[in-house]
Amino acid sequence: MHRRAIAMAAASATAVGMLATMAPATAAPKEGAEKPYVVIMAAEPALAYDGGVSGIPATQPAPGKKINPRAANVKKYRAHLEKKQRETLSASGIKAEPRNQITLAVNAFAVSLTPTEAQKLSLAKGVAQVQEDVLKQKQTDVSPTFLGLDGKKEAWATGYTGKGVVVGVIDSGIWPEHPSFADPGGLPAHDQTVPCEFGDADAQAHNPLDKPFTCQNKLIGARDMTATYKELTGLTDQEYDSARDSDGHGTHTASTAAGNRDVEAAIFGIDRGTVSGVAPEAGIIAYKGLGALGGYSSDLAAAIDQAVEDGVDVINYSIGSASPALGPDDLAFLFAAQAGVFVATSAGNAGPGASTIGSPAAVPWLTTVGASTHNRTFEATATVGAAPSDSGDATDGKGKGKGKGKPKGGNAQTFTGASVTEGVSTTRLVDAEDHGNPLCLTDVDFTPSVAGAVVLCARGENARVDKSKAVWEQGGAGMILYNQTDAQALVTDNHFLPSVHITYSDGIAIKAYIDSAGEGATASLTQGEKAETQGDVMADFSSRGPVGSPGDPNIIRPDVTAPGVNILAGNTPTPETGRPGQLFQSISGTSMSSPHVAGLYALLKQAHPDWSSAVAKSAVMTTARQDVVKEDGKTPADPFDFGAGHVDPGQPSKRGSIFDPGIAFDAGFNEYLAYACGPYPFIFSNPAATCASLEAAGFSTDPSNLNIASIGIAEVAGTRTVERTITNVSTRRLDLKAHVDSPAGYAVSVSPARVTLRPGEDATVEVTVTNQSANLGEWRFGSVTWKGTGYDARIPVAVAGTALKAPGTVSHTGASGSGSAQIDFGYTGPFSVQAFGLAKDTPLAGSVGQDPGSVFSPSDVGNGATVHPVDLTGVEFWRMTLNQSDLTGPTAGQADLDVYVYGPDGALVADSGAGATNELIELVDPAPGVYQVYVHGWATGNQTVDYTAHTWSVTGPADTGTLQVTAAPETATIGQGGTVEYSWSGAEPGTEFGVLLYSNGSSELGRTLVTVDN
Repeated sequence: MHRRAIAMAAASATAVGMLATMAPATAAPKEGAEKPYVVIMAAEPALAYDGGVSGIPATQPAPGKKINPRAANVKKYRAHLEKKQRETLSASGIKAEPRNQITLAVNAFAVSLTPTEAQKLSLAKGVAQVQEDVLKQKQTDVSPTFLGLDGKKEAWATGYTGKGVVVGVIDSGIWPEHPSFADPGGLPAHDQTVPCEFGDADAQAHNPLDKPFTCQNKLIGARDMTATYKELTGLTDQEYDSARDSDGHGTHTASTAAGNRDVEAAIFGIDRGTVSGVAPEAGIIAYKGLGALGGYSSDLAAAIDQAVEDGVDVINYSIGSASPALGPDDLAFLFAAQAGVFVATSAGNAGPGASTIGSPAAVPWLTTVGASTHNRTFEATATVGAAPSDSGDATDGKGKGKGKGKPKGGNAQTFTGASVTEGVSTTRLVDAEDHGNPLCLTDVDFTPSVAGAVVLCARGENARVDKSKAVWEQGGAGMILYNQTDAQALVTDNHFLPSVHITYSDGIAIKAYIDSAGEGATASLTQGEKAETQGDVMADFSSRGPVGSPGDPNIIRPDVTAPGVNILAGNTPTPETGRPGQLFQSISGTSMSSPHVAGLYALLKQAHPDWSSAVAKSAVMTTARQDVVKEDGKTPADPFDFGAGHVDPGQPSKRGSIFDPGIAFDAGFNEYLAYACGPYPFIFSNPAATCASLEAAGFSTDPSNLNIASIGIAEVAGTRTVERTITNVSTRRLDLKAHVDSPAGYAVSVSPARVTLRPGEDATVEVTVTNQSANLGEWRFGSVTWKGTGYDARIPVAVAGTALKAPGTVSHTGASGSGSAQIDFGYTGPFSVQAFGLAKDTPLAGSVGQDPGSVFSPSDVGNGATVHPVDLTGVEFWRMTLNQSDLTGPTAGQADLDVYVYGPDGALVADSGAGATNELIELVDPAPGVYQVYVHGWATGNQTVDYTAHTWSVTGPADTGTLQVTAAPETATIGQGGTVEYSWSGAEPGTEFGVLLYSNGSSELGRTLVTVDN
């Protein structure tokens, strides 16, 4: 597995018919070994085709309606697209065969190409984009009661169980014999044309444990969608060459979303009660898009395409990447939303830092789900030290003393932590650090032996279950695992031997006890038992907003939060990690929270089959509750933690439940296309014309105007007004008034403040935000709630003030020309603009070999790293790129190089570690001095790789003949705007950069990066 979440290699598109063709590289790529690519075609997929091909009628369904994949015109058009895909390869002189020819939700295919072939194909007629086919990763009981589904008058009691709805789960496959997927009887019969891909001859040849299975009305079907993965990465001996789950992740998410009701659960022979899926009577189709090392974008997009073709109503997608850059799955989900498919995805497990949301969780046409606790956990106690035989004053192990060592008579102390394992009686206790293996790594021996001992292990570097495996393999009796910080969650795993997971502070206390007791240190562990805990606490791992570059910070992320810590659900008995033989597990992650919302969507689809995906998402958001705290257990959570709040279904018969939210914020295909004109204009072949056309049709291209149930404004320059359209989705007339909770330091007004709507009617309102006293650049939070007629529909507001709103980048072509930048002022006073550049490319050439340890250190120079000194004195902006096409050598096509930059003081100032070699470093106004730029050979196939990195050092002010300001305002007035005009000349062939620097006379206000390609 890659040592970090894989970043998307290139941006994809949202309006296939108007996609931009990939621009030629600034330097010709060098021939190299083949690597996987996804080719996105310009012609519309079947879901968006509205006619134009001779002899083939339109196939685009009406908004919110499903496409009929068996219709003659749909089959004919899809065959036409597949033919064009093959012809495009042939016309480009490429003999490779396409994989995963996708034509329903996106018009794309996968293929292995050399870098030279990839660039050639990107310029072919009918090709929109060619991008690397990169690996993405999974984002890894009492939930129905905690959500309020199984009580009197609640959803299940009133018939909303998901019956008749089909949930598609795109994940690591499914264990079909699991009792959560047995046919309970009474479910509607489904079209059995969906295959049930288990135990075929090839699969049995690969892994004899893969047995045939006949699907039924609960598990309707299962497809293996890992064609690219199997061809390029290959299966391990433990994996199955079928839809069977060898990980447990897919089985867990599927049983959480739609597993049967009241299934008896046991782990290690210990009764854990019963578990139920959120939509227990929904049908399931499983799509295996992930292998042991992740899933390729093309396989995942093909799975989405197939799920739409199979007619699923809901998709759970607990998969993601580290970068918010658009990928083919983002695109496929846009068309799936147009087809009325509700989609829930995980926010990511990179929290709690800001801007840790990646793709596809960053795009607004999905529902992005954060993870928080519910009020049930599994706990055990670790008692260290000797206790007298009459120790009747011992703690009871039910949670008392959690986080603190408690006396247990004699010199004993008891610590409470998370566990689902068996216990172990008093035995020797040792610290792994004292035995040469503090992290309990499986490939490091404990010296001296830890046989028969409970071992104290530190969290970090390897998987938690691998730590217990290391202790088990070397004869240990049990494990106490302690965190790296007290903010980290305590989580349960199917460990290989008795284990308790405790806090950092408790771990340090136990270390101190071992140091003092020496060889006389002892410990005992109790069996993990169900216990109450604090609910509604954000998990420390849950990714947070705002969305970072290259995504859009104006969209609040996540949308909602749901239970994602210690979730008891299904497992495969043959897991790749963890103790085998168990059909259940209690695990944590936003992967676990997402299927809770997917299950709720199944209930909503049953109740409102005509709702669009945007209306369903709005219902979940406007009815959410806000009584959630941050990971410290005390500080109130904010919208970048939990979006609109914690999902709260409510009673279907009551106003204000997700089933009857009163009003909704709807958005369709054209609204999303217009939205893309803001953060993603590069996806269009002619952004100016396309976006002007959408605006002329009445669709706003301001990202903050996208009609979703939240308001985010990343740059409030004095005053900013946005619009929202609210629709009455109830069966009664609504008289509503807007109630505002203004962010601190801001004034917020709504006009009109009162609206009256008959069923089905809508009204557009303006929300004006004015910065009165808030610090610039600091996010503040509030809300707007429409109240009346028994409803309280709330949307969160997140705003950040700025002295100047200006475009971050502008792009031009030609040796000379002119342009303009529109700006808005958030202050009153003097204003000036300076131009710096244009700067020419200054290459850095070198070679690097394999780092034996694949972990960078400046000391690796000459043995896995190469250093380049770069003087940045007087530089306003410095940029460096290093891409796969910049590499030569026998392994250049697969080599993964990274870049690390250290400042004049020797401290790390920037690094880039994208998947494959796709590196970008940008330094704004760097401190003067000599910087050390390291190119690291993370993976070179044990070969030497030659490279040529590209760098630009923008200095200035500009000299005559380069970038010049020709006109600009001399004063700023808060709330008003202006135009900065500029020109350039003398640009040489290639790419050059310049900077427009904005100032109030005493300090810098912002800058615009000017790119000129000649």
